[in-house]
Amino acid sequence: MKKWTVGMPDRKIVSELSLKCGISSLAGAVLASRGFSSPDQVMSVLNSSELSDPFLITDMELASDTINDAIDNGLKICVYGDYDCDGIMSTVMLYSYLLETGADVFYYIPERSEGYGLNKNAIDYIAQQGAELIITVDNGISAIDEADYIYEKGMRLVITDHHQPGDTLPRAEAVVDPHRSDCFSPFKFLCGAGVALKLISALDGGDYTMALEQFGDLTAIATVADIVSLTGENRFIVSYGMQLIENSDRPSVMALKQVCGLSDKPVDTFSVGFGLGPRINASGRFGSPSLATELFLSEDYDEAFKIASELDSLNNLRKKTESAIMEEIFAMINNNPQLLNNRVLFLCGKGWHHGVIGIVASKIMEKFGMPCFIASEENGEIRGSVRSFGGFSAFEALKYCSDCLEKFGGHPGAGGFTVKQGMADEFNSLLQKYALEFHKDMPVMTINADAPVTASELTVQNIRSLKQLEPFGADNEKPLFLIDNAVAEEITSLSGGAHTKVRFKLGFTYFDALIFHTAPDELCFSKGDTCRLIASLEINSFRGKESVSVYVKDCRPVCFEQSKILSAQSAFRAFMRSEKLPDNFYPRMAPSRDEAVECYKLIPSGQGIGFDALFSKLKNPNINYCKLSVIIEALRQLELVSVSYSAGKVTRVPVTEKKDLMSAPVLVKLNQLKS
Repeated sequence: MKKWTVGMPDRKIVSELSLKCGISSLAGAVLASRGFSSPDQVMSVLNSSELSDPFLITDMELASDTINDAIDNGLKICVYGDYDCDGIMSTVMLYSYLLETGADVFYYIPERSEGYGLNKNAIDYIAQQGAELIITVDNGISAIDEADYIYEKGMRLVITDHHQPGDTLPRAEAVVDPHRSDCFSPFKFLCGAGVALKLISALDGGDYTMALEQFGDLTAIATVADIVSLTGENRFIVSYGMQLIENSDRPSVMALKQVCGLSDKPVDTFSVGFGLGPRINASGRFGSPSLATELFLSEDYDEAFKIASELDSLNNLRKKTESAIMEEIFAMINNNPQLLNNRVLFLCGKGWHHGVIGIVASKIMEKFGMPCFIASEENGEIRGSVRSFGGFSAFEALKYCSDCLEKFGGHPGAGGFTVKQGMADEFNSLLQKYALEFHKDMPVMTINADAPVTASELTVQNIRSLKQLEPFGADNEKPLFLIDNAVAEEITSLSGGAHTKVRFKLGFTYFDALIFHTAPDELCFSKGDTCRLIASLEINSFRGKESVSVYVKDCRPVCFEQSKILSAQSAFRAFMRSEKLPDNFYPRMAPSRDEAVECYKLIPSGQGIGFDALFSKLKNPNINYCKLSVIIEALRQLELVSVSYSAGKVTRVPVTEKKDLMSAPVLVKLNQLKS
């Protein structure tokens, strides 16, 4: 279960923002909930209508002078990119611009197998091609040794990057990175393509007109795909670029939209982030980044469509590979559920594709609400990715375990690592030790609703007004709302039980809500129950008629007591880790035989029942969530039930012999501690 937080915006502030900014009360409530308290603050965000002078970025003038001199003197230039969407877009943009100016230019993007950033083998190859100047895009800020090697080879270097620099900057003619401590440009959160856009405008004398017209669409795609902050100048870049994408005559964009099914549909950050972006990234994950680069350099639609179709196939392969790894992980957890009682999750598989383990780590983290370290062993080497949330820093955890690691890097939310040979178990032990030492109370994954919404606010006009807050993305997430006291009137299975539609009554208003990836029998409420929902709101258009669509992010009956259930879950996991609990906890956790039988009778065979749904059906107030977890574990240990932790469901299984309930190891241990 995830923790819910619900904003309760000051109604006076909401009224003032709505009146003076010309926005709806619903949009005003979202802004007030996110900390906006004055119309001036709101207008400064919503009216991001320009980009700051590119020359305000430190070394930008040096970079443009160096590159323009190289063009004028006919020097051979190499644009050095990266294999992700941001790096590919940055490469295409700068390479195309330089080509149009008549420069002698080629590009190089390393394969994923080469690793991120500059490497000496690539530098040797570039030198053999006769390059005299290398310009990095979306990388280079940490390439200290590689930069020196470039100069040893008789070449020069210009670095453009958006990642955090270290204490020492690489040797270069210019190092353009808004995160430099001596850079006083007003906006710091550009992606690599955003920095490249500013470089192109600087090369053109500082005017953005040409740069935006030619490359605004590519910069927007990269900005969304790289999940940088959609505030400030990035809002302008994405808003401008979305218009170009929607009305594009660029063969590559048209072809990608075609294979994504977006040709005749409005384009927003969601369709870019989950449609265009993954297909571009698939080239670097499962093929070669040169494939996506060729797509965006193509000027012929038929050729572009052929390449876009290849990228679509690679993306399908990515999804299949990802699903296969997820299934392996679910099997590991179902076979060893103690893994979920650890403070952090460390899993390693044989031959898991390195191109997707970062995505898998994110999905497993979201699924189980735990920091996840997912690794793959190949040819004796264990490499992995970590994803985290809340106050648990992925980077600090890796640093704590550094004696077990060949190398590591990252930031609080994500990182990468390579485990020393034979030290995987020690690495896992140190991870758990770090978590216990620095996070006695582990962070709980949270869903944040911006504000409650009433029945009278569920109108097409109100929901349409939320578009004023677009584009949505990092630091400007799509609004979520709390719908309270909604009565479930009808529950309908969709797509053979893959999804559920629920007809709710809220006051005198009826609305349909969609709950994706949840079957009706997995719901924690039944027909007639009064529920609480956290949901996003959309407008559905069908045969010319518009209606409100509600997409449920999470739901629960009103009787669910969040703090008690979260505390109960935490106590159960601590007990299963053999951590000491207060003495008075053990009697409240220990079930009687009658309580266990009561739960067992509610567990069906066949499809089984979800944990939360089972809890909601219990009528005994003495069975708290922790006690229920103990009962399920005891029944599992005695093979009276099977448990799918991936689906969060328990199923009764056929029994051929009588079992002594109190002989279950979990109950033996608990009763010893209780006495």
